[in-house]
Amino acid sequence: MKNSSKTTFIAFILNLSFAILEAIFGVLFQSSAVLADAVHDFGDAMAIGLSAYLEKISDKQTDLRYTLGYKRYSILAALVTATILITGSTILLIENTPKIFNPPVVNSQGTLVLAILAILINGLAARMVHKGETANQQILTLHFLEDILGWVAVLLVSIVLQFTDWYFLDPLLSVAISLFILSQSLPKFLANLQIFLEKAPEDLNLEGLREQLEKMEGVYQVNQLNVWTMDGLRHVAMLHLHIAQGTDERLLKDQVHHLLQAQNIEESAVEFDYSSFEHQHHTEKLDIHDHGHHH
Repeated sequence: MKNSSKTTFIAFILNLSFAILEAIFGVLFQSSAVLADAVHDFGDAMAIGLSAYLEKISDKQTDLRYTLGYKRYSILAALVTATILITGSTILLIENTPKIFNPPVVNSQGTLVLAILAILINGLAARMVHKGETANQQILTLHFLEDILGWVAVLLVSIVLQFTDWYFLDPLLSVAISLFILSQSLPKFLANLQIFLEKAPEDLNLEGLREQLEKMEGVYQVNQLNVWTMDGLRHVAMLHLHIAQGTDERLLKDQVHHLLQAQNIEESAVEFDYSSFEHQHHTEKLDIHDHGHHH
């Protein structure tokens, strides 16, 4: 992981310095498409810097303060990243939509050179980050690819503007870039939010899991089955099983853990409860008592 945080740091410095340059040149060349890319790059830089910092925390071992580990921090990074991008692109949309009908004159020679530089730098950064597999590094790879696409578009518009005066293409492009950023970051934001709110993992068929558990030797029923995911990769479960008297608990526990591991559930707590006529009778009485209590 050391390696990943180093590449992330280099990517951060590249993006931040580049975003500042873009902002300056975007204003100088009067290009709202370049400014759109500046916002995008600044969002990326913040995202990268933050994720580098939070990824480092998320790799820490479980301790007494975070007994389930620090994995959630990488989700936090992804959430903040998405928020920055959503905010930035929304502001751009509001700013640039009117400019389509009243476009400023763009220095297309300048934007042409800038675009070529940008494509080279982003290509480099994308290659560096592409090796990572955490949710956040995947998002970063996507950022660089989007950036390259955005710059290819800026390049094409700059070429067209060498021969025509269709300056409306520039704000139009910035609106397109902003919409693209939104279409990418909104779904990611929602997906990470669901992990944050401890929704059951998407890749898990809980009904099927419950059935498999109830088919096991000695299991009467599954009383409780809680599964959540720490970061979209690492799942955790809590189970409470109703079992027959005289079941070999250690064997059963082993089988349950194997079944869960096959489903990508790394950590699980399994509790047993004995089932007998006595016990059933007792719970029914409790139930009635409980109902009376509610009224």
